[in-house]
Amino acid sequence: MSSSVLSTISDAVGASEAAFRLLISILLGFPIALIHRYTLYGKSPIAQHLFFTSSGLLLCYWNYGLNTIHSGTAICVTYLILKFLGGTTISVIATLIFNMAYLLCGYYTTATVDYDIKWTMPQCVLTLRLIGLAFNVLDGRQPDAKLSASQREVALKEQPTILEVAAFAYFPGSFLVGPQFNMKRYLDYVNGRLMVDISKNGQLPPCVFPGISRVLIGFVYITLYQLGTMYTSDEYVLSLQFQKLSFFKRLLVIGFWGHVNMYKYIGCWLFTEGVSTINNSLHASGTPLHYLTSLLLFQVCTTFGLTYTGKNEKGDYQWNGCENVKLYTFETANRFNHYIMSFNTNTNNWCAEYVYKRLKFLGSKLYSQFFTLLFLALWHGFHSGYYVCFFLEFIIMYAEKDLTSIFEKQEKLQSWMKAHIELRMLFAAVTFVYTFVFMGYSVVCFHLLSFSRYNQVYSSIYYCGHIIYLTYPLVSILIKKMLLKKRPTKVD
Repeated sequence: MSSSVLSTISDAVGASEAAFRLLISILLGFPIALIHRYTLYGKSPIAQHLFFTSSGLLLCYWNYGLNTIHSGTAICVTYLILKFLGGTTISVIATLIFNMAYLLCGYYTTATVDYDIKWTMPQCVLTLRLIGLAFNVLDGRQPDAKLSASQREVALKEQPTILEVAAFAYFPGSFLVGPQFNMKRYLDYVNGRLMVDISKNGQLPPCVFPGISRVLIGFVYITLYQLGTMYTSDEYVLSLQFQKLSFFKRLLVIGFWGHVNMYKYIGCWLFTEGVSTINNSLHASGTPLHYLTSLLLFQVCTTFGLTYTGKNEKGDYQWNGCENVKLYTFETANRFNHYIMSFNTNTNNWCAEYVYKRLKFLGSKLYSQFFTLLFLALWHGFHSGYYVCFFLEFIIMYAEKDLTSIFEKQEKLQSWMKAHIELRMLFAAVTFVYTFVFMGYSVVCFHLLSFSRYNQVYSSIYYCGHIIYLTYPLVSILIKKMLLKKRPTKVD
């Protein structure tokens, strides 16, 4: 399809040409998935590797042209590192430094004032995928006794070949905009081990309908996002009209605006695992067309059957291997930790496994959490808003954990809460509104990114969140003195 035709059609539907091209690429995933499903599934792994590599490369080239060389370079260099240094700590460090440096150079050289759909988008997914691969190879060389249960599940006992690495990286259902998955899952899928309980009966995976149902849920959230932004858009919170509202109304509006803005991510993360590329792609085009691109992606992956996770207690097949949001927990959150547990869970799990847990040598959970969040901010890019957002997450979670531990030690308060349902309901309502408002507050900088924009919003509410959480360590000393009185020691 010529560029002029694409440009004409994309203008007609209100999307950029790059977004429309990406949508077509995702749609092409359906025939690719069906071809594999009915001709190659369960057949020669080499044939499947070649099919996935060639399909992914063609899609990448059609979207990014000669910039395809960047993903190819990252794959080849990572493979060489693993081939000559694989299974060592040095190989992991080298893989991490090279891929992160390459990605950050890409951010720096292609940066504009707006988000664009460019080669750094798939490179972002690829960076985590290759770093995770290096860790999996390292774990495969360790005695099982030294590994956690989760590490044993994804450890690679054998060095992957260049064809396996390329097919894993260019898998057409996930290369362009995610989702994220590990090499062990891919190899199990290609070698018929992922869905062995289905394949042994000679069946093809019953995975098309689950993909469709998840797409429908995603459309609900996209509709809610579109309706919500009609009333509270980015332009509104930066407008003079917003400034004229009372202080508490401004807080509530920011809470609502932040919550609604999360819906565009949820609409995609119902169906995908990657985060940063999704963030970039969503910001790149605010049209329903671009959201549809990411939604369809999960259906493609489910059609492949890659999202299979076994049977539940009722014996039903589960297709939640790419589940990235827990809707009930998110919508009923009355703790900031609930948002962390329910939102962008796959990336959180990746960071927990490959960053947080690997930093235990620091001897402090607080330090491990700080450097994990710093890694996440750096991985997203250079905009100051990312760093402010993850710093806010760090200090908010510190305050929440500390306060929770204080109140859990108040036996009289806990007994009152257990005895009176109205107290529990009141507490839940107050904490719901509190987290609703300050969740929106904390993502202002993530959505607006540049200091001049998020400073305007924070100034309108007097940086109240920053003041509350930055002064909490001092306030907590007074709280502990008042509530945690030392018990007198008994004299024998």
